[in-house]
Amino acid sequence: MKRAIVLVAVALMALPAAAQVQEAFPSYIQVNGRAEREIAPDEFYLQIVIAERDSKGKITVESQRRDMIAALKRQGVDVEKQLKVANLSSEFFKKKTSVATAKYQLELHSAAEVSKVWQALDALGISNVSIAKVTHSQIERFKEEVRVEAMRNARQTAASLAEAVGQTIGRCFYVYDSNYDVVPAYYNNSVMLRTKGTYDAAEGAAEEEEQIDFKTIRLQYNVQTKFVLE
Repeated sequence: MKRAIVLVAVALMALPAAAQVQEAFPSYIQVNGRAEREIAPDEFYLQIVIAERDSKGKITVESQRRDMIAALKRQGVDVEKQLKVANLSSEFFKKKTSVATAKYQLELHSAAEVSKVWQALDALGISNVSIAKVTHSQIERFKEEVRVEAMRNARQTAASLAEAVGQTIGRCFYVYDSNYDVVPAYYNNSVMLRTKGTYDAAEGAAEEEEQIDFKTIRLQYNVQTKFVLE
C-alpha cells in the first residue's frame, strides 16, 4: 500500500515537469516558403571599346570618339550623364602619349534604345560593343518584396497543413533566411543581336532592322520556418 502511495506521489510530482518540458519543446510544424517573380530590366550597361584603326589614313580614337558622341546625341542619349570613360590605354600600342584605345560604359534604359544605339555605332564601324550588365533600377525593392512573399507563403502552407489534422498554428519560433547575398538569376537573359552581316542579301533580308531581345530577370527566394501547433 505504501509503495502504491509513493508511486502516485512521484507521478503527481512529474506532471509539472512534463508540462514544463512540453512548454519548452512544443509540438510544431516545419515548412518551407518559396516565392519568385520575373521582372523586365530597365537598366542596360554597354561596354564600348574604340581602337585606332588603319586605313588609307589613321582613324584616331579621338576622331571616333567625336563621331560616337554625335551619334549618341542624335539617339537622344544624355552623354554627360549616361556615358563614362572606363579606361584609356596607349602603353601596349604606342610609345607616345596619344591614346590608341579607349573603353567606355554607356547606360541605357530600354531594349529599343539599346537596339538603336547598337545600330548607330555599327554604322560608324564601332563594332566592339558588348552587354556589361542588365538589371532593374528598383531591384532591391523587388528583392525585399519577394522575400516577404516567401514568408507569407510559408505561413499559409503551415496553416493549411495544420487544418488538415484539426489543429491551428500559433507563433513562428524559427525562421532561416539565407537569401541576403543571393544574386538574381537572369532567366534566359540572352542577347539576340542580328547584325547586317548575318543576312543573306540574295534573300533580300539585308534591310531588316536589327533586333535585341532581353528576357526577364527572375528573383527566387526560400525560407525555412517552424510554427507552434495548437
